[in-house]
Amino acid sequence: MSIKTIAAKIFAKYIYSKTQRWANNPIETQHQVFKDLIQKAKATQFGIDHHFSEIHSYEDFAKQVPIRDYEALKSYVDLVVKGDENILWPGKPLYFAKTSGTTSGAKYIPLTTESMPFHIEAARNAILHYVHETGKADFVDGKMIFLQGSPILEEKNGIKLGRLSGIVAHFVPKYLQKNRMPSWETNCIEDWETKVDAIVQETYSENMTVISGIPSWVQMYFEKLQQKEQKAVGAIFKNFNLFIYGGVNYEPYRAKFENLIGRKVDSIELFPASEGFFAYQDSQKEKGMLLLLNAGIFYEFIKSEAFFTENPNRYTIGEVEIGVNYVLIISTNAGLWGYNIGDTIQFTSTKPYRVIVSGRIKHYISAFGEHVIGKEVEHALQESIVGTEIRINEFTVAPQITPTQGLPYHEWFIEFENEPKDMTVFAEAIDAAMRKQNAYYDDLIVGKVLRSLMITSVAKNGFQDYMKSIGKLGGQNKIPRLSNDRSIVDLLKIKQT
Repeated sequence: MSIKTIAAKIFAKYIYSKTQRWANNPIETQHQVFKDLIQKAKATQFGIDHHFSEIHSYEDFAKQVPIRDYEALKSYVDLVVKGDENILWPGKPLYFAKTSGTTSGAKYIPLTTESMPFHIEAARNAILHYVHETGKADFVDGKMIFLQGSPILEEKNGIKLGRLSGIVAHFVPKYLQKNRMPSWETNCIEDWETKVDAIVQETYSENMTVISGIPSWVQMYFEKLQQKEQKAVGAIFKNFNLFIYGGVNYEPYRAKFENLIGRKVDSIELFPASEGFFAYQDSQKEKGMLLLLNAGIFYEFIKSEAFFTENPNRYTIGEVEIGVNYVLIISTNAGLWGYNIGDTIQFTSTKPYRVIVSGRIKHYISAFGEHVIGKEVEHALQESIVGTEIRINEFTVAPQITPTQGLPYHEWFIEFENEPKDMTVFAEAIDAAMRKQNAYYDDLIVGKVLRSLMITSVAKNGFQDYMKSIGKLGGQNKIPRLSNDRSIVDLLKIKQT
């Protein structure tokens, strides 16, 4: 056992004990975070405008600070981007995480001196919890790869900006620098396909033990490795035993990954975003990710079904229920206040508080009042492929409102690695799983408002081609699982039969 392995186990035990202290006192922890945020931001422009000096309780805060998305907060962010100080948080941000916007164009999410360390520590602590629980730490002696955006940063009015994953690349601890791959030069390649080819060349002969990234893009890396070496990834990397991922649910990819790797490997799920690092999988035995209640973020939750009503109820951590779909609202030490990040979550546990990501509040299908969410389509697909040889590369779902004949239906666009022997039987299995989960959808089928779902096969690499066509190939970009219109699926290349 190496010195690095021993040190990792000792440090893991310390971090685990430290985590237990705040995880076992969730309400007090969140109350202290709330007090600190309000106190530190009193003299900012936002704090003055919203009378932070008069806020003495959460109830005061909820009255003073409305729920906002980026567009509603943009007038303040624009002042920060312009270079003004003390607008949303004291001083100026360290960085802007630049992300793709909607109606407002590019979004500039501030990262501050106070918020930045939590992005780094959370990813580290996720791995340390794994070490503490499993006792496995030998991977620290091997090479680790993180598929991410370019670390090359721009500058705007004295503040550096780039993709979050590129910014984080500047904070890799020294003790990991020798183990980390790809090289800096390769990481700076902007074209994703060129970059993955270069990563394959750099890594195929190395002792890779940890691989991390969004599943859809790691899959592309694995396929290129397999093409080059003509053998399973697990045979190329004999000591590869830990996959770290975030951004999308891994389950629809799991069967394909195990086929590419040639065996099962452990995995750790993360819940990071430009706006904050919210949760990580702290146990291989329990469902869900530990919600980080001590990380400079005060959480509020709004039931998804009520989100678009006037003045919906806002809940704090002590009021949430297991299994309810909530829109996640945050106030942070980066200066985001009552901020809707767009993700929906469900609690799987309240002792401690663990969550799963159930979808996006804007990514749903309710063309007929069915209220279908991402978690439901992912679960239905996963349930339908268990015990079969079917393997899925990627998928998305959209409504077909005006079919040429018959009733409307949900259309599932799936890129198969291994197609089902009987597509009709497979579609019926998914439909049954959907009806079991979603009573609204079931009622529409029974009432003959909708007919059962239809499956359309997407051409090989059809989703990659789509992402490339819209300039979002690779990095942290991902395919929405569902949408309430056909703007995505109309651009997909359909498999010719």
